Amino acid sequence: MSSFKFLSVAALLLPTLAACAPPYDPAVDAAPAAATTEAAAATPAAAIEPASTPELEALRTKLAAKLAVPIQAIRPSPMPGIYEIQAGLSFGYVSGDGEYLIEGDMVHLSVGENITEKRRKVVRLAAVEKLGVENMIIFAPPADQIKHTLTVFTDIDCGYCRMLHSQMADYNAKGIAIRYVFFPRSGPNTKAFFEAENVWCSADRKTALTKSKLGETIPEVAKCKNPILDQYTTGGAIGVRGTPSLILEDGEMIPGYQTPDQLLQVLEGKAAKVAGPTDAAPAPAPAPKS
Repeated sequence: MSSFKFLSVAALLLPTLAACAPPYDPAVDAAPAAATTEAAAATPAAAIEPASTPELEALRTKLAAKLAVPIQAIRPSPMPGIYEIQAGLSFGYVSGDGEYLIEGDMVHLSVGENITEKRRKVVRLAAVEKLGVENMIIFAPPADQIKHTLTVFTDIDCGYCRMLHSQMADYNAKGIAIRYVFFPRSGPNTKAFFEAENVWCSADRKTALTKSKLGETIPEVAKCKNPILDQYTTGGAIGVRGTPSLILEDGEMIPGYQTPDQLLQVLEGKAAKVAGPTDAAPAPAPAPKS
């Protein structure tokens, strides 16, 4: 394969397999390398990587020489002779000889099941659970009244996040528990990021978060060890591009605000899962010209 064709294949694959990269450059934003490593390992290895075989390793080596993306996992697909390759939450399918690449989702037509999205849900849910309930700010009804539990990536300054939070009593009344994790859309080392850290380090996090979402200035407190960077990086890795982003109990992600009634209908299977309005993350700043 000529170098021109190699570059063409890599360029075609990169938007798909790199789509879940964090929306910031850790080198530019001076994010600690350890935090990025933790987020990359947010999914247990057993959940994403099958037992290796000489044949799989040979195929991985061949693909690594052709494609300009790191292949996180390679495994047999349900289609005979076709292998699934994974980079984060992005997937592709290759022939056993490593000569042919298929981009897009695999669907089992006879049962109408999206095989690829099913895999994404497993990886996404494992990444969220790895963040730890102890690192979330939770608004929930009494335990015996909880019917559904969602994890919501939120930003203090996001208008639709504030709308969602203003209706928290209604969500809770319908048996919906909300577990908040932070996704400051402007990225690390920004005002929104520092506000999230300040909320986390406050003595009463729930009150501090509510006041912040009302636009109130909360007292600045001493910095403490906090999970904000890990949550932000994990959000980027699983495809969060705006807030609020809702992670359902099965690992499906619904981007955007949902009213309490809409959300309950979705959770009870009485309405289709449709994306709602979000406050988008700003595009990364272009690299300075040398």
